[in-house]
Amino acid sequence: MNRKIRKILTVVIFILVIVSIGIFYLSRGLNEGQNMIVDPIPQTALEDLPDGSYRGQHDFRRWSNEVEVIIQDNEIIGINVIEDMRFVKDDVREELITRVKNNQTTDIDVITGSTVTSKAYLQAITTAINLGVAGQ
Repeated sequence: MNRKIRKILTVVIFILVIVSIGIFYLSRGLNEGQNMIVDPIPQTALEDLPDGSYRGQHDFRRWSNEVEVIIQDNEIIGINVIEDMRFVKDDVREELITRVKNNQTTDIDVITGSTVTSKAYLQAITTAINLGVAGQ
């Protein structure tokens, strides 16, 4: 009986350690990411940008990503995710991309419950536009 209790306790402790590591990994940087300020696309940036595709990235722990923003006739007509972050729901990504395209800016509300993910995508999109403007 004593051996069974030790084995059960060992398994329980092992599971608790694994769960603790997972929680630490998933929450590391969460506060910093939620407080991140996303630079909006400057108003004149799209007016000055020639048609084409522009890449930008955001590098912040597990919320790192890379996007390609497609500009045509001074409008954002497409956003492709080149390198995606971990643990992202497709509907969050698609909703955010739709909001940016509909509003033609990254100065939009983030997706509720996905604040850091939203901000990471928005910053990558802004970076793509800014690099395009700077490269002219």
